[in-house]
Amino acid sequence: MADLAALRAEYPVLAAKAYLNAGTQGPIPRRAVSAGQHELEAELRDGRGTRRSFEAIGGLMERLRAAVAPLLGCDGAEVALTRSTTDGVNTVLGALDLGADDEVLTSDEEHPGLLAPLAAARARRSFSVRTVPFEHLVEGVGERTSLVACSHVSWVSGRVVDGAGLAAAARQRGALVLLDGAQGLGAVPVDVRTLGCDFYAAAGQKWLCGPDGSGYLYARADLCERLIPAWPSFLSLSDPGRPSELPLRPGAARFDLGVFARSQTAASLGAIETLGEAGWERVLRRGPDQAARLAEALADRGLEVADRGSSTLVSWAAGDAAAEVERLAAAGFVVRDLPGRGLVRASVGAWSSEEELDRLVELAAPA
Repeated sequence: MADLAALRAEYPVLAAKAYLNAGTQGPIPRRAVSAGQHELEAELRDGRGTRRSFEAIGGLMERLRAAVAPLLGCDGAEVALTRSTTDGVNTVLGALDLGADDEVLTSDEEHPGLLAPLAAARARRSFSVRTVPFEHLVEGVGERTSLVACSHVSWVSGRVVDGAGLAAAARQRGALVLLDGAQGLGAVPVDVRTLGCDFYAAAGQKWLCGPDGSGYLYARADLCERLIPAWPSFLSLSDPGRPSELPLRPGAARFDLGVFARSQTAASLGAIETLGEAGWERVLRRGPDQAARLAEALADRGLEVADRGSSTLVSWAAGDAAAEVERLAAAGFVVRDLPGRGLVRASVGAWSSEEELDRLVELAAPA
């Protein structure tokens, strides 16, 4: 990326430390903060609750929906605005009519943000949950499987699911596919049509570098019209004057999680625009390329690197992973440990420089 320095300059934290934890929360760009401040100052000056204020909120929400849709490879009408990946997962599980005769298939590398909603829905609906190794998801689809709920990119290893193979296996059984895209959207190329998934839940605060409390859900157009949101709000209705008749908005907008703050929505837009100006094709190529380079260098140095795919995550074994994270933090590196797995994980973005990755290789301690 010829203008790497210009991109890095948009994220002030990178001047102070090697920030390698976008898999949890991405670095915040200047434009996001400026955009959020602009809207807060407008509310401070002009007040809230006016028609003009609500029009401003609605306009920002639609702009954000339109900005996210191309990154998912779908139509804007198939994008719901949520507050996290987990919100998207809960939205889908709440809308589907799963019962005692149904099975949900998942993997052994799922985040609590998917597993907790699954456990709660199972307790309410009495469906069964079956877990298989991440690499065996495709052949794991069985006769009773009604839904596959798993990661697009594993938060543990960085492996990438065989989306097309999984979708084909699911279709043979009449099952639906819900992908957890927390480590996908903004990190690797995403095309929900190619993946063949029915739902794709993603985060805004991770690889899109937006504010906390931002997220997105793709829901296939024809499914939207058949599903009723589990927690409808004023914004779910096409005609708020007839709420008891539940006239739902067309498309995925019926799953929007209420009114969003002007400042937060503007900040999300600003963050996406920052990466867009750097060029999404380059951003989505450079991150995985740099991560592959880091993984190879760590392995060459003798560290045990987890099997991974073409993603932005690199995990390696450490004797005391939590202590290793603190040691690296003292040297200016922001990485994280994966509790209970004995792994340290680096999230490599398009903004990561070769110099800081080379330095990380020098500092990383073998298990």
